[in-house]
Amino acid sequence: MRVLGYARVSTEEQADSGASLRAQRDAIRAEATRRGWQLVRVHSDAASGKSMTGRRGLEAALEALESSKAEALIVAKLDRLSRSIVDFSGLMERARRQGWALVALDLGVDTTTPSGELVANVMASVAQWERRAIGQRTKDALAVKKAEGVRLGRPPAVSVDVRRAILQMRKKGLTFRAIAGRLNDQGVPTAQGGREWYPATVRKVCLGVAA
Repeated sequence: MRVLGYARVSTEEQADSGASLRAQRDAIRAEATRRGWQLVRVHSDAASGKSMTGRRGLEAALEALESSKAEALIVAKLDRLSRSIVDFSGLMERARRQGWALVALDLGVDTTTPSGELVANVMASVAQWERRAIGQRTKDALAVKKAEGVRLGRPPAVSVDVRRAILQMRKKGLTFRAIAGRLNDQGVPTAQGGREWYPATVRKVCLGVAA
């Protein structure tokens, strides 16, 4: 079976002697040799593991797998591939759809074997639970804020031209009530799209608070 390897160091680790990359490559080569696999290439990156995007080495490996130039991807440690179990779960789903295997030596993830596939499925279930738990926590937190009367989302603001006109009138000595009256007479809409300006609303605009 033709396989690809992938190794990664962080930008901080890159300053070291490179032993980390060599150790990962050696582990990948040893596993390929032990199992009689043809190691086509070991791709590598010096990048953070927080995201799987923007890594040229990983992107090249995934493109080769999608093009059937290899049948499996091997990493020495799961966190070299991704520190996010959710991202890793998405990668496993991509591997399943495209028909290639995924092997992480440190955790026993190996979708070429029944036991390794079981481990992968357990991790995918954990990732699904994590996604749903995060979503539920966010929903609950928003419900609490809404119940407390907190306005959710970005507050609307008056246009730059309206704000400038209000400030100019204020500099001329007009009161907040007088400014509100002029805006109402001119039919200038409020930030909420209404047609009724109040002195308190004008004051907020002058203070730089979204009205």
